[in-house]
Amino acid sequence: MTTVSQPSTDFMGHPKGLYICFATEFWERFSFYGMKYLLLLYLTKYHLFTDSMGLDVLASYAAMVYAMPVVGGLLADRYLGMRKSVTFGGCLLVLGHLGMAYEGQQAFVQGETVVRDYAALDVFYLSLSLIIIGVGFLKPNISTIVGKLYEENDPRRDSGFTIFYMGINMGALFATLLCGYLGETYGWGYGFGAAGIGMAFGLLVFQAGQNYLQGHAEPHDPALLKQPSLIGVNKEWAIYLAAIASVALIWNMVQHSHRVEWLLNGLSLAVISWLIFFVLKKCDAVERGRLIVMMVLIFSTVVFWALFEQSAASMTLFADRVTDRALFGVDLSASQYGSFNAAFIILLAPLFASAWIVLGRRGWEPSTPVKFGLGIIFAGLGFGALMIGAANTNETGLVIGWWLVLAYLLHTMGELCLSPVGLSAVTKLSVPRIVGLMMGTWFLATAYSEFVAAQLSKIAAIDNAATETIDTATALASYNELFTFLFYIGCGVGVFMLLISPILRKHMHGIH
Repeated sequence: MTTVSQPSTDFMGHPKGLYICFATEFWERFSFYGMKYLLLLYLTKYHLFTDSMGLDVLASYAAMVYAMPVVGGLLADRYLGMRKSVTFGGCLLVLGHLGMAYEGQQAFVQGETVVRDYAALDVFYLSLSLIIIGVGFLKPNISTIVGKLYEENDPRRDSGFTIFYMGINMGALFATLLCGYLGETYGWGYGFGAAGIGMAFGLLVFQAGQNYLQGHAEPHDPALLKQPSLIGVNKEWAIYLAAIASVALIWNMVQHSHRVEWLLNGLSLAVISWLIFFVLKKCDAVERGRLIVMMVLIFSTVVFWALFEQSAASMTLFADRVTDRALFGVDLSASQYGSFNAAFIILLAPLFASAWIVLGRRGWEPSTPVKFGLGIIFAGLGFGALMIGAANTNETGLVIGWWLVLAYLLHTMGELCLSPVGLSAVTKLSVPRIVGLMMGTWFLATAYSEFVAAQLSKIAAIDNAATETIDTATALASYNELFTFLFYIGCGVGVFMLLISPILRKHMHGIH
């Protein structure tokens, strides 16, 4: 018999704790997206980084932001519990975002040399490091709390996660509109500072709502945290001190993207080697087939996210440099164009969810590999829209902003085909005894794709921007070269996934 939450703990048909998690995640995503689309613009326009320098920082930051939750999730499961992890991570995030509000002196060109405020840049790198570690502790645990608020067979679970997912995208939507406007209109510090204030609100909401989380966020063994550690303090404080000490390591890696690349390559090689051994030596025929399919799907996501995450890289610079950003008579900032992804998610997610249900009832719902293929094709088509826009500029030689909107629409459609089914596919196709490793592999692939996305953007890098005026026609040609390449990559890999989908589905052995 299914046990559900008592009516006294419910609000609008769901546990009240859901809305606490919703609000916390809303503000956490507000802080994250509030700085995401400003980051590259800030480095290239205020500190006068070349495109390649700025993209290296973005690559390091984005890769580590998506890799750290694996560590944070493990520490929460084994030691801290989710409340302590979220609280600690939230504090680091607030400090990091507020630190980014310190701009220092704007860079300037003296002769052929760019003079930068390196003390301010050190603060900037420190702030990024705090954010990276903070996300690691906070991000994986809010979602876990939502899951624990419902019994395993509670029919409200899916709709609860839908509400939670809306919080993520509403936070992203408002952040890119508000922080982007403040940062590019009044000063970068205002945009970054607003993101930090948003995270502080989220942390306060989470602390105030503890009574509604039904104890699910507490550590599973509080006594374990009080045990002494090797460094003379209890284990709880040892974890906090180790995390703070790791800031120095992250601070260094953010500034040296090649070290992040070495780390990602080393981890990927180790995981792939071990999985090949496991598939060949430890699996039966059914398990072997499913794991091979899972590995193919994970590899395909690297392609999708490497294309999709151009939004904070080449597409933001494209919007800033060669786009007429006026829509309906309103001049949007370059970073505000990032809000279209979240807006389209909010509008289209219910339609896609309903479409899958209707198609499923008729036996027409696409299989998981087909959905992945469609998602990658949509990502490629988004760059096709930008190619058409680049070939049909207005009288001032700029791309009409609606082409960028269309690209975001197509990318969002691709995300809705691929992203919601991705984590579900990991849990369904993995061998139960290594499902944790496969989930970690999924996040490692996402981190790797973030790094690859920034490297791809270098195809259109303009590395004399600090000392020379950017020529619109030259810049447009560079972006068109990149987007043409990405169009063919996306469509080609997507079609390949469609072609091999019958083979993949056969080896899924009954899992849809």
